[in-house]
Amino acid sequence: MSDPSSRLSAAVSPNGGGEHRQRFSEVLSALAARPNPAVSVGDALNAFGDRAFGALMLLFAAPNVLPLPPGMSAVLGAPLLFVAAQLMLGRPALWMPRFICERSLSRDVFVLLTDKLSPVLNRSERLLRPRLGVMFSPIPKRIAGGACLLLAIILFLPIPFGNMPPAFAITAFALGILERDGLATLVGWLAAVGSLLILAAISSAIVAGVTAFLDHLWGILG
Repeated sequence: MSDPSSRLSAAVSPNGGGEHRQRFSEVLSALAARPNPAVSVGDALNAFGDRAFGALMLLFAAPNVLPLPPGMSAVLGAPLLFVAAQLMLGRPALWMPRFICERSLSRDVFVLLTDKLSPVLNRSERLLRPRLGVMFSPIPKRIAGGACLLLAIILFLPIPFGNMPPAFAITAFALGILERDGLATLVGWLAAVGSLLILAAISSAIVAGVTAFLDHLWGILG
């Protein structure tokens, strides 16, 4: 039986043949199986190679669909800003600054996230296939990158209950990019519109609540 590091090397090696195109969930499991005490952004960037755009978007967006401890959305959202911005600019290869590459999660946390995500990812990957290739032409892809950047900014902000909808939308975009599945990208667009509508509703409710409280307070003081 091969060890986790050899499986991971095969996943990214240019000469790995069919293994080079391992599914996202398989590479993620190989990362989680390594004995290292932590998994950094740089580790993930190296592991996914030429699929880094879709893979890192998925890696940092998908956990936000799940309930997470306070502050985790900011930790996971910061790298998303860099990835989405470069996708919008049409960069052929993903570059990340050193301070982002050095960000890491402890192995225990990474394994926990992997265990929670793997069943959903496995089911999703069975449904995905290359289709509607026009969605991945340079201009539509850059527009999608712009949408993901806006969603990543929303995800990064401390908005109550505002993390899950944009995270789901970015996850759909990322799956579409990874598997060149235009249908997943269309789901991402629908989810993006839904996220903005939900954000508008939440923002309106917060503003209305604060206004009502201030009016009530002003009435008491007056």
